Amino acid sequence: ESALKTLGTDGLFLFSSLDTDGDMYISPEEFKPIAEKLTGSTPAASYEEEELPPDPSEETLTIEARFQPLLPETMTKSKDGFLGVSRLALSGLRNWTAAASPSAVFSARHFQPFLPPPGQELGEPWWIIPSELSVFTGYLSNNRFYPPPPKGKEVIIHRLLSMFHPRPFVKTRFAPQGAVACLTAISDFYYTVMFRIHAEFQLSEPPDFPFWFSPGQFTGHIILSKDATHVRDFRLFVPNHRSLNVDMEWLYGASESSNMEVDIGYIPQMELEAMGPSVPSVILDEDGSVIDSHLPSGESLQFVFEEIKWQQELSWEEAARRLEVAMYPFKKVSYLPFTEAFDRAKAENKLVHSILLWGALDDQSCHCSGRTLRETVLESSPILTLLNESFISTWSLVKELEELQNNQENLSHQKLAGLHLEKYSFPVEMMICLPNGTVVHHINANYFLDITSMKPEEVESHLFSFSSTFEDPSTATYMQFLKEGLRRGLPLLQP
Repeated sequence: ESALKTLGTDGLFLFSSLDTDGDMYISPEEFKPIAEKLTGSTPAASYEEEELPPDPSEETLTIEARFQPLLPETMTKSKDGFLGVSRLALSGLRNWTAAASPSAVFSARHFQPFLPPPGQELGEPWWIIPSELSVFTGYLSNNRFYPPPPKGKEVIIHRLLSMFHPRPFVKTRFAPQGAVACLTAISDFYYTVMFRIHAEFQLSEPPDFPFWFSPGQFTGHIILSKDATHVRDFRLFVPNHRSLNVDMEWLYGASESSNMEVDIGYIPQMELEAMGPSVPSVILDEDGSVIDSHLPSGESLQFVFEEIKWQQELSWEEAARRLEVAMYPFKKVSYLPFTEAFDRAKAENKLVHSILLWGALDDQSCHCSGRTLRETVLESSPILTLLNESFISTWSLVKELEELQNNQENLSHQKLAGLHLEKYSFPVEMMICLPNGTVVHHINANYFLDITSMKPEEVESHLFSFSSTFEDPSTATYMQFLKEGLRRGLPLLQP
């Protein structure tokens, strides 16, 4: 309370973003990022990694980076000259046309962080890098240029992402951060591990202002031996099956309170893949003597790998769903594709709970109002229970519904999209709809946040009062929003 009174909200926010150990003092080490910003110095890359003794028999593998830059025409707001966006602001993005390292050699043992904890069950998620942020702990500063030195299990992910760009941040500014994984196959000697990583990149350096490039997610898999001495396969990529998959945010000033511009776009390819299984760096004979790894013809020796016989397996789709729920507990409610949700609502004679966004709700890259909605409201048990019992839920991107509205081949889908877009306001609109698409109740996320930030005596509308048994005003208000939707919509459902 004293700090808030002395520093104000913005000052306390900046102080807290620097005070990483929470001791209410800024040490020289904690002040280092600000010093680097002021001096324009670039810290040398350093890694806190346990030094492993060299092993002449250890295996290495080559990983190749495949990168196609973001398509500028997919940016919805920031095309040349639009809204005064300058070419200077986007220079880091425009200049990023190729992977920083097209290929790199890794030791198999460096992938040990992907091994599951002892006793881990098939399909049971665990955190490789835990998320340290929640809506209650706020978010990290936007005004940074250089990533902190990675520690422990962060090192391998930092090195992998550095193949794309020299300034990856293994921990994102917003929750959920980190990396989560689950076992998808088990054999006598091998695991297949699927993972999901939330990371982002800083594309600018001083004297430019920060520019954040945040892919919705990195996902992939690794097949490795149970002692991590051999990697059979590895792939990491940004999913590209949706029309938008990257969030971008950049500052127009040098302080945390400076104006920030946001946009979204599509990157066709951002992928790392092992060129083959890991192989010994040095080949030894029975006497321990080094064997020439090349045949007299000059060709390399060819290794033959045994076929893996899996004893337990889990589908990619189910594993992806479990990782998504681990990152976003609100996903315990099934969110159906837009048109499918209305078909299901018609079949079950239920109302549709629909969220329409400018950005992507299932990605960590979403605007503050969307993030807060998700983290404070949609993950609460009372809301999950009511949504599961009384609604069919869906979420959509504005761009996707605009495409649906312009599709002349299906008039019913065109009508559904049009009814939604009529009620939409930037950035996120929550709606309660009849199975025919009629919107019976809706609220904008920004208005919702304004309401929940008021004191109870300041709220005039009985629809958004805090006279509820729930302690959290956001949960109470969203619960009342859903109940009001039921009150208006249930009498209109077809008997």
